[in-house]
Amino acid sequence: MGNFLELLQVLANQNEAMKRVELENAPENLKLTSPKVQKDIENAAAAETAQAIIYELGDAPFFLLVDEYRDISIKEQMVVAIRYVDKQGCMIERFLAIEHVMDTKAQSLKVAIEAIFSKHGLSLSSLCGQGYDGAANMKGEFDGLQRLIQNENSTAFHVHCFAHQLQVTLVAVAKDNKLIAAFFDSVSMVLNVIRGSCKRHDMLQNIQAAKVVDALNSGELESGRGLNQKTSLKRPGDTRWGSHLDTLINLIYMFSSVVDVLEIISDDNMSEHKGSATNLLCVLGDFDFGFKMHLMRDILGIINELSKLLQRKDQNIITAMELVRVSKQRLQMMRDNGWEPLLFEVHSFCDKYEIFILNMSDMFVERKRS
Repeated sequence: MGNFLELLQVLANQNEAMKRVELENAPENLKLTSPKVQKDIENAAAAETAQAIIYELGDAPFFLLVDEYRDISIKEQMVVAIRYVDKQGCMIERFLAIEHVMDTKAQSLKVAIEAIFSKHGLSLSSLCGQGYDGAANMKGEFDGLQRLIQNENSTAFHVHCFAHQLQVTLVAVAKDNKLIAAFFDSVSMVLNVIRGSCKRHDMLQNIQAAKVVDALNSGELESGRGLNQKTSLKRPGDTRWGSHLDTLINLIYMFSSVVDVLEIISDDNMSEHKGSATNLLCVLGDFDFGFKMHLMRDILGIINELSKLLQRKDQNIITAMELVRVSKQRLQMMRDNGWEPLLFEVHSFCDKYEIFILNMSDMFVERKRS
């Protein structure tokens, strides 16, 4: 409502004729600012915009881009965009529609896409390519859709976003391991509890700032331009390059501050999150969590340079392939020779924060469900 009224005010200020009949100058029963009127105006603007996009596209072949997400009401939404070359030879990408879908099965998605195409006078036969959200595609939600479309149009080639899929693949494969999946769930719970309110987030920032000042005064940290910048915990996104790496790096750096905040929440009898905070303190105080945190940081760190290179618009395929080879080589080196350095770092971390260190020589006994 606020944005709509402000936009209306701006338009009125620029047009005297409009100003005389709008807002405070309009009759009480004809202000045209109700939610229903706003929705009508939004729909009209969307229809005019879509019509302009279709006119600009003309008869040119186009590329289909589809993504999916759940909105705040937990409804599955399918987002459709098209990419094409205009009459001036410029590459154009336009958002075309959002469509609610009951499920993300291939046939349901195809029916929804065909409905959008029919509405705008488009045809699958004009497609020259298709691309989908990497995370959903890896789960198989779009895997069948691309085949259904290619059955009708064999020239609608499927193109991967390799930069996008690099980290998505790592995280998705890692989450196939139930122990690593549980680790990422625990990290998400920590972020949800601490970032769930401005008060708790500010508490974390203040505690961390005080620790940095103490470390600088004691000589434990060096000061200098660009050093000791304010750090924060951010929620990682499976479709954002490097976000999991950034989260793990910051969690390691701010570990003691995170524990302090969770202890405060746990001891607060008025807090509705005291139970979650208490459970998370047990998780963070376990050797397994520290080990997995350092392990995943190192793995994601190895491919971070490659991930950044693949995002560049001026990327060179020869350089990229060489970096792929180097990244695979580094991962193999970590597998062959990285155990002792990793274990040493994890032990140092556990010593620093008084976490009980497992004896790797002890016999492993798998926990069984009772």
